Amino acid sequence: MRVSRTQAEANREAVINAASRLFREHGFDGIGLKDLMKGAGLTQGAFYKQFASKDDLAALASRRALESATRRWSTAAADASDPLEAVMAFYLSKDHRGEKAEGCPLAALGADAARQSDEVRRPFEDGIRAHFEVLDELMGDASSARPSDKAMAILSLMVGAVTLSRIIEDEKLSQGVLDAATGEVRRIAHRDNDA
Repeated sequence: MRVSRTQAEANREAVINAASRLFREHGFDGIGLKDLMKGAGLTQGAFYKQFASKDDLAALASRRALESATRRWSTAAADASDPLEAVMAFYLSKDHRGEKAEGCPLAALGADAARQSDEVRRPFEDGIRAHFEVLDELMGDASSARPSDKAMAILSLMVGAVTLSRIIEDEKLSQGVLDAATGEVRRIAHRDNDA
């Protein structure tokens, strides 16, 4: 049975959304096409009508995940009296640490992405640049065309802290990593610990 263009586009979007979650949860090589398609409620045969390759899907799913992550930062900061503090409270939290399928793709897939094709790495670089821009805006330093050293250090620190906290089974130590990162982000941003 032939699928309408509208349904084909809806199916494609469903696959991209499912892959965005499933790649973050299992890694690029930790899940096959059959399970990716099953996660979208479709058969594996439908994959080849929608995507050129698994790398094509990985690139699209990564872009979707990174755009979503940037929006989450902007949403967290939107109505806050201290936007950077609001982003830290969301990002460097126990809840976000446990949120692998919907959480930050940089923490979930960063090391994995570094070993992928240029097609898959490109959305990560674009997403990193977008996060730098958000951080610079939050710190009132959005005037430069290139990211500030502060934004680069803060993003590196936050992503690293979430990554390490997800590895550590000792709850107290895991939370300690997130708390230490919060303090250092405040210091880097020239905020005292009472902010």
